[in-house]
Amino acid sequence: MVSKIQRELIEVYENDFSKHNGKVNSGRILMVFRSIVSQLAKPNEKFMYGAVREGARARDFEEAIEWLVSAGMLNRVYNVSKMEHPLSAFDKLDQFKLFVFDTGLLKQMAGVDNSAILLKTDYQFKGPLTENYVLQQLQGQFEVEPRYYSDKKGEIDFVVQNKMEIIPIEVKGGEDRSANSFKTYVANNAPQHAYRFSKRGYRKDGGFTNLPLYLVRKTKDLL
Repeated sequence: MVSKIQRELIEVYENDFSKHNGKVNSGRILMVFRSIVSQLAKPNEKFMYGAVREGARARDFEEAIEWLVSAGMLNRVYNVSKMEHPLSAFDKLDQFKLFVFDTGLLKQMAGVDNSAILLKTDYQFKGPLTENYVLQQLQGQFEVEPRYYSDKKGEIDFVVQNKMEIIPIEVKGGEDRSANSFKTYVANNAPQHAYRFSKRGYRKDGGFTNLPLYLVRKTKDLL
């Protein structure tokens, strides 16, 4: 029943794109929206215009992206060049990820069966789906929206700013506990708080804290 409602909602949203887009090309809005699953499934989840349409450039789809973000359909997370206060000053405006506003709808768009989640099986899209959930839970907790950090050496899934404090966050959807970039950053910078959200229970692990995924919504309360 839930899956059926989710499918119907996706159809309604896609049909509505053409009714409320004003001057923005509705076909391009739909193409961006439908590309999100494949965008997030890539090893590098950074949004690629060429993945929407071969040879496409920013000017072809940037208005469609702005429309979807402004409408609240997609959440945009910028890469930052530095993990310093204030985060927004270091946004790389040409490097970002796009997530769906609702994790349940993303699950349906990706065709992930409910049993795969309930039975705790491993599947390729588990990581992006978990990141989408964590972002959805983090939003609204802090005055500055979450970012991420990525360079040639590695990536930190999310970076949040609490007043002047910068907090690195690692997200694990499966059993893999490796997080080299995250651990290296923690070891080199000794942040006051650093969190890894996963299926593991609460425990301190050197310079960071493991927290179960169901506590993401309480991140700010735990500081």
